[in-house]
Amino acid sequence: MNQPRISLSTQISITAFTFGAALALSMQACSVSPEGTASAAQPLAPAAAPASPAAASPVARGEHLVLTSGCHDCHTPLKMGANGPEPDMTRMLSGHPDTMQLPPAPAATGPWIAAVVATNTAWAGPWGTSFTANLTPDPDTGLGRWTKETFIATIETGRHEGRGREILPPMPIPAYRHFTHDELEAIFSYLQTIPAVKNRVPTPLPPAG
Repeated sequence: MNQPRISLSTQISITAFTFGAALALSMQACSVSPEGTASAAQPLAPAAAPASPAAASPVARGEHLVLTSGCHDCHTPLKMGANGPEPDMTRMLSGHPDTMQLPPAPAATGPWIAAVVATNTAWAGPWGTSFTANLTPDPDTGLGRWTKETFIATIETGRHEGRGREILPPMPIPAYRHFTHDELEAIFSYLQTIPAVKNRVPTPLPPAG
């Protein structure tokens, strides 16, 4: 069976296309310097990896741990904003407002055995009524006179200053006991850098009745 003949012009077109494709591939593999000399193409530099929290400064690492461990959820009072409750950052981590007057907590009965105030800084349940602490470095009402050893002992023992009354719910002491010494030191270092807020948090109240 006879094969169809390819015209000379078609053969030239195919040859030119093949040569052009090969030239394009070779140009991708090499670059031409301004002087006209060919040089091997350089691979793209990998993107720099972001610094991990563990590699950051103690204060930066402490801030990361505070932001990701829910500290603001209870220790920064909520206020009503345009879209509903929002943290009042003018009182950041200052605990339950000492100017907030509360009626007695409801009795802890039935399946609903806990109650919380609108600021999310006072909680009541079978343990009584607890108020979230002032974590700012105010020397009279916050952590300004604490040492890192006192702070670490408080978290590890679940007792105020490591030797006093029990730290009550909602403070998640069972979870926070898993922090390492370095992590707790970083948290304390960060807390010592935030604005001090003078706010004397009430002491816990025993269960009603």
